[in-house]
Amino acid sequence: MILGIVIGVLALAALGLATSARVVKQYEQGLVFRFGRVLPALRGPGLTMVVPGVDRLKKVNLQIVTLPIPAQDGITRDNVTVRVDAVVYFKVTDPVRAVVTVEDYRFAMLQVAQTSLRSIIGKSELDDLLSNRERLNQGLELMIDNPAVSWGIEIDRVEIKDVALPESMKRSMSRQAEAERERRARVITADGELQASRKLSEAAAQMAATPAALQLRLLQTIVEVAAEKNSTLVLPFPVELLRFLERASEQMSTQVKAPEPRESTERLPG
Repeated sequence: MILGIVIGVLALAALGLATSARVVKQYEQGLVFRFGRVLPALRGPGLTMVVPGVDRLKKVNLQIVTLPIPAQDGITRDNVTVRVDAVVYFKVTDPVRAVVTVEDYRFAMLQVAQTSLRSIIGKSELDDLLSNRERLNQGLELMIDNPAVSWGIEIDRVEIKDVALPESMKRSMSRQAEAERERRARVITADGELQASRKLSEAAAQMAATPAALQLRLLQTIVEVAAEKNSTLVLPFPVELLRFLERASEQMSTQVKAPEPRESTERLPG
């Protein structure tokens, strides 16, 4: 009889221990609600005990949570339709406020992140979304962090993942980039021609001071042309020689066209 009572008591004790024992993992903290009120003492990692039927243990994850923000459609400040998605990394720093202040802090963070992303799209231009993402990430982080602080949540970082553009805008940007490359090529070519003209001008001035240099240059040009094994040999003439021949031909034509003096036919009286 006594043995049965002892066994019954031990069974009840084991059952009570099983129903009151809780395990909190290393990356969690436990909040104990006793008759609906949160106890000030948080339960750390390991085995913890609660009063069955009176206490309720709520575990809060303290790890960094990766929250993807679904792609949001918006119009930039320069009236371009884009589709932007991002990701938010955050963690709970105050489990009491995260559980008591807001009903579901994950869902609340998702909604705040979506509205903040749409707001940052409307305040930015297309060039900023494509090339100045670091500043936009900081602005987006500040917008999300303002309500998150009051919920006991700390924003680790916010990153804009991708910016999707319409096909027409992609074609326009491609044509713009092509025109920009063509402009640079023309500027480089014109700059090279300007430098070459300056060097040629200096060379011409040097050759003008030394007439023999012009003849040597002419012979060198003939040698270069002949080295190509062409059937046609181009022999350039100096401009001065052509001008001399032109002046000589003009003088000869002038002498031919000049009228000859006529002999006088008048006789002297006598």
